[in-house]
Amino acid sequence: MSGPPPDASVLPARHGTAVALAPGERLRIVNLSGGQVVDMWALTPGDPDERLSMEHTRASLARLVPRVGDQLYSSRRRALLTLVQDTSPGVHDTLIAACDPERYRQLGGNEDHASCADNFRRALAEHGLEIDRVPAPLNLFMNIPWQPDGALEFAPSPARAGDNVTFAAAIDVLVVLSACPMDLNPINAGGLGDIGLEVL
Repeated sequence: MSGPPPDASVLPARHGTAVALAPGERLRIVNLSGGQVVDMWALTPGDPDERLSMEHTRASLARLVPRVGDQLYSSRRRALLTLVQDTSPGVHDTLIAACDPERYRQLGGNEDHASCADNFRRALAEHGLEIDRVPAPLNLFMNIPWQPDGALEFAPSPARAGDNVTFAAAIDVLVVLSACPMDLNPINAGGLGDIGLEVL
């Protein structure tokens, strides 16, 4: 009888979670049905004011989207994670803020619509942590094409079923993930899906 390894789990659509990693441990994030965006953050557990920073990562990499072999940097310019594998088309986003209740209100959604910002706060609370604001996430599998004139487009994710990314922890880090519940624009390729998680 086969099944998932004991360190594998499923993050349900619309929900969030946090995974603690020790140095050298790896986290694989699997797009189970394809087309699902995952917001990702990382914090140092001993000092959650030090967190994964898209601004500092873009400056260190001198590009908008990380590639395999790239490190992801904190707000103190310290490497937190390394992208060690990516079987997807490599389309990710470092520009767009996490969805929140006000975003859904502006798009005509319900006030109680699930959001990545709320998922982030709840996942931290389960670890006894609270921070003053929701940082900009690394939006895995999110397709935000940019044009020479600066225009951005919210396009469907090209991730296929089974596509995955793997990150290795450089230091002790708490990785927070949200299976993005956005259903008022096309980023989730027309549907919301579960995400597989595996600590290696």
